[in-house]
Amino acid sequence: MPHRSIANLPRWRLVAYFAAALVVMPLLVLLLSWQEVDTGIWAHLVQTQLLRLINNTLVLVLGVGVGVVLLGVSLAWLTSLCEFPGRRFFDWALMLPFAIPAYVLAFVMIGLLDFAGPLQTLLRSWLGNDYRLFFSIRSTGGVIFVLTLVFYPYVYMLARSAFLAQGRGLMDAARVLGHSPWQGFWRVALPMARPAIGAGTALAIMETLADFGAVSVFNYDTFTTAIYKTWYGFYSLQTATQLASLLLLFVFLALFAERRAQGSKRFPGTDRPRQGALYRLRGVRGWLAGFYCLLVLAVAFIIPVVQLVYWLFQTGIHDLDARYWRLIRNTLLLGSIAALMTVSLAILVTLARRLQPFRRVRTAVAVANLGYALPGSVLAVGIMFAFSFLDNELLIPLRTWLGAEYPAPLLLGSLFALLLAYLIRFMAVAHGPLDTSLARIRPSLPEAAHSLGQSGWAVFWRVYLPLLLPGVLSAALLVFVDVLKEMPATLLMRPFGWDTLAVRIFGLTSEGDWARASLPALTLVVVGLIPVIVLIRRSGRPPR
Repeated sequence: MPHRSIANLPRWRLVAYFAAALVVMPLLVLLLSWQEVDTGIWAHLVQTQLLRLINNTLVLVLGVGVGVVLLGVSLAWLTSLCEFPGRRFFDWALMLPFAIPAYVLAFVMIGLLDFAGPLQTLLRSWLGNDYRLFFSIRSTGGVIFVLTLVFYPYVYMLARSAFLAQGRGLMDAARVLGHSPWQGFWRVALPMARPAIGAGTALAIMETLADFGAVSVFNYDTFTTAIYKTWYGFYSLQTATQLASLLLLFVFLALFAERRAQGSKRFPGTDRPRQGALYRLRGVRGWLAGFYCLLVLAVAFIIPVVQLVYWLFQTGIHDLDARYWRLIRNTLLLGSIAALMTVSLAILVTLARRLQPFRRVRTAVAVANLGYALPGSVLAVGIMFAFSFLDNELLIPLRTWLGAEYPAPLLLGSLFALLLAYLIRFMAVAHGPLDTSLARIRPSLPEAAHSLGQSGWAVFWRVYLPLLLPGVLSAALLVFVDVLKEMPATLLMRPFGWDTLAVRIFGLTSEGDWARASLPALTLVVVGLIPVIVLIRRSGRPPR
């Protein structure tokens, strides 16, 4: 009797359905939260905050969307199609702002550009005490400015890949027809790259909607800050959950735009990818292009890192004590456990899609990968609302019946709840590298193992897992770093005593102590450089 093939094991479908159920669970909880409404709190929110929250969110989304498109597309055009001094350096260096969390850049910019900051102080010493900058960093424009600098690499990376993949023939044909480089960009290159630009913009908008740390530093009220204040100010988890469901509407609109952009992506298949630059910018134009790229890189990465180092040696180094090492331990432990859990489930989900390529399984895997679109604050209130119900209606009565005198909640505020939020949110992050590695495994290899008498799980351990190892390591690294930088879910759900570097930054910046926040912030920036280096190495390969 032949050995049972690993592809025929029915457990693979159950794995895909289980992963999809994890994502669907908090979404259902958000909908069920509307069964009861606290009219007093909602009347207060409608009278004082709701319209302002909607207006602030729409203005922020529109401003950041326009900003990342202008910045990302212009930089991608220069580095991929033009030749100018320093182009090869800027080609990869312009992705370095990925390493700086939004909340870190936010407090650095306020520390630099605020009225009492070093820049305005220096200008007043030169120009008189009555001098003021023409703009205030503590404003809506300041928030948009910071988030644009943090999220433009999404558009830059995808637009750059799209421009490189277009080939040389189409642009040469446009020049033969009499179009100038500017006309060729507007009529040929930009329309072809529009799906990639739209996808990058949608990703930036989803990150903007999910941001909590940066808007908190600026005291700019959005739905994420309202969720936090409702939970900890009004002590109403149900109202916070209902606010999260409203935020989810904006997220789904951005997700729908991304799916539409990805679905409409079409690149010509008859032209070879272009390797060299099309236009050589000489003289003043070349130096202006280099200055523009240097200015963006300096403002988004170099100056903030230098300022953090300055603050670190000024006062932050004194915080290098036992408490800081506890923060490091908690942060690394959370990241390691979350990476292990997430990558383990992602391996099974990726294999389920490969081994059981049925429509229902593919749909379940797609739903499981939607977690990246859910803001950490939305996941936090969804999971905690569900766990609060289970504790109050099931576990506490059960423990009371078993004789416990003062039964405490088991799920609410537990480490398991926080790890579950990480698992749901970063499943898609782990799925990408694993899916790429799995696509390189030829079906003939596991078939050969079956012909040699190897059964189901033996094929998994001896064939699939060793060949998936590079993807496993990349996925674990990406999830690990994302968990380290995650603020809203950690802040809302961490168990007592489980402060992390991100939570420490939030606490210090809430008090306006920028210098002392430099130590944990610089630690996160250094760790965040690791996945950026991986992205740079991948983007440096010739497109296929």
